[in-house]
Amino acid sequence: MALRLIVIAAGGAVGSLLRYWTSSTVYQFTGTGFPYGTLTVNVLGSLLIGVLYVVLVERSMFAPEWRAALLIGLLGAFTTFSTFSLETLNLIEQGALSKAALNVVVSVMFCLGATWLGILGGRQL
Repeated sequence: MALRLIVIAAGGAVGSLLRYWTSSTVYQFTGTGFPYGTLTVNVLGSLLIGVLYVVLVERSMFAPEWRAALLIGLLGAFTTFSTFSLETLNLIEQGALSKAALNVVVSVMFCLGATWLGILGGRQL
């Protein structure tokens, strides 16, 4: 258990740095008028979690510690959108289209709403 926590933390440290470097690099080229950096991170993270899910989970090519380090730690810190995308795609593949649609609509609405409430609350501090 201790090893799993250590590899998740290490992966998270790397993922958060990669997120910063990736989005910063994108913003140098595109400016900050639209969140291209975040969009790039989310799309790239979604692509990576798809590939790593197949290699690490479906094909079980690496030890559980590697799965934890890369899927939970690295990509969890890089972007949680990748997890959302994978879970939604899994629902679609299972034929649960209404659950997948509900997940998309509710997640986007609630996350935008929560962010707005957080901003309002933070501005009151």
